[in-house]
Amino acid sequence: RRLVQPVTVFSPSRADIHIRATPRAHGTSQASRRDKPRRRRAPAHAPVPAMPSSTLGIAPLLDAYFRRRFAAAGLVQASVPLDGGATTMQCWRFPPGASEELPVLVLLHGFGPPATWQWRPQVGPLSRRFRLVVPDLLFFGGSRTSPTPVDSECSEAHQAEAVAKLIGAIVAPSTRVSVVGTSYGGFVAYHVARLLGAEAVERVVIASSDLLKGDADDRALLARGGAERVDDLMLPRTPEKMRRLMELAYHRPRGFIPGFLLRDLVQYLYSENIEEKEGLIKAISLGNKDKFQLTPLPQQVLVLWGEHDQIFPIEKAFQVTRQLGANVRLEILKNSGHMPQEEDTKRFNEALLNFLLPTPSSSL
Repeated sequence: RRLVQPVTVFSPSRADIHIRATPRAHGTSQASRRDKPRRRRAPAHAPVPAMPSSTLGIAPLLDAYFRRRFAAAGLVQASVPLDGGATTMQCWRFPPGASEELPVLVLLHGFGPPATWQWRPQVGPLSRRFRLVVPDLLFFGGSRTSPTPVDSECSEAHQAEAVAKLIGAIVAPSTRVSVVGTSYGGFVAYHVARLLGAEAVERVVIASSDLLKGDADDRALLARGGAERVDDLMLPRTPEKMRRLMELAYHRPRGFIPGFLLRDLVQYLYSENIEEKEGLIKAISLGNKDKFQLTPLPQQVLVLWGEHDQIFPIEKAFQVTRQLGANVRLEILKNSGHMPQEEDTKRFNEALLNFLLPTPSSSL
């Protein structure tokens, strides 16, 4: 018996769209039954040095804790050279020798903190059923490329090329993978799926990611955020701007966070590669009809969206789903904002498992 009963709220002929209602108080979920088997943990590996910010404050402690959670999930950290050493992708990956019977799943983070901060609620449950590859995208965490591309070359398509090369360096040839991307990572996931095709990418999850984002959407976001530029909103430089970004990202109140803690987070998470990240924002090709056209994907696709998303409002979820084609399913997570993987971890993880590991009783 399933933990959550999907209730159909919109069902056009070309997509199945569901909304996840409040979970029952009793019963065992399909996802929880899957989670019972556990793999033996891999031996700990010496981590690659973390972000080179101050070692004082709460942020470094949180960073160390999140990294330990990845290690506890059996993942090892690696720096993978690409392009003859010109590019380095830092990632957390399944250990060498992991069972090849487990499918490969790639998790792509959104704009902001590195992967360990954004996927920490997922790596434990997912690592029991998948061989995980969780990279830091270029100019996040320890991922770098040289020479630094100019703005026009820093698009999400450029990020996808680096991720595709990383997959080729880690995963055995002819092994199909599935890709999950949240927010900016969803932009990249779409391009990875289109670049590698259905022969290499089996399933795709686009979470909280407006693939139809245009100038009007940016203007509406800036109005909600009280900012003049998107990079000023998404790359906060003061505690006040950090607080406003968190208010937009989360639906449920985070509680009062003192200014000195926010200042610590800003310094630790948003002080590195500022110019490069500004270039990433400027180079986003979505909405530029000369550079990007959203076309249907051949893969099975799940679109996940928080009902109260203030970064990419819920109406965009329906538009994206219609545009992606016939193999698409939309699930809306109630009482969540732009970060459902954190605000409603249980239902987010269950939605992933039900889609990525379908059973005869599952429907698309």
